[in-house]
Amino acid sequence: MQNSIRVLVSGVALTGMLTLGSFAQTSSSSGKLDKTDQHFVDKAAEGGLAEVELGNLALQKASSDDVKKFAQRMVDDHTKANDQLKSLASSEGFSVPDHLSAKDTMTKEKLEKLSGDQFDKAYMKDMVQDHTQDVAEFRQESEKAANSGVKNFASQTLPTLESHLHEAKTIAPKVGAQASAANTSTMAQPK
Repeated sequence: MQNSIRVLVSGVALTGMLTLGSFAQTSSSSGKLDKTDQHFVDKAAEGGLAEVELGNLALQKASSDDVKKFAQRMVDDHTKANDQLKSLASSEGFSVPDHLSAKDTMTKEKLEKLSGDQFDKAYMKDMVQDHTQDVAEFRQESEKAANSGVKNFASQTLPTLESHLHEAKTIAPKVGAQASAANTSTMAQPK
């Protein structure tokens, strides 16, 4: 009887060690990100969703053809980037937000109340400010990300964001949207 108990206890202990070993192995390869990378990924996902939603809103409400073309580019490019970020997250074992941030929700609600020239001006001002911040954040992450997949995503997406910023800065004055120098030359508050 005592031998049976010892065998049973040994079996339970061995099973426990194997389970813990498997857990430790799974945990170490689970793709957890450090806080900086996780913050970047969360903001990039939320911001990408916002660009698509605000772009779709601009397609409905804008009066300028330039703004509508820019909005369509936002929908197309950010949908592609969002899909790439989701794929990266899936392959590396982490998740991305699937909702707008509180700030982006407020921006959308504000823009929904506008139309025509007023919409164009407010939307393009937001696009200049937002892309100025995004370019700075993606540039930093492309240089300093701890996770190689996140670093590659930031590096590959950066030229597109720089192009968006250039285009937004070109269109903004045409529709009367002048973002203040303080908002475009420094990083704005997080989304």
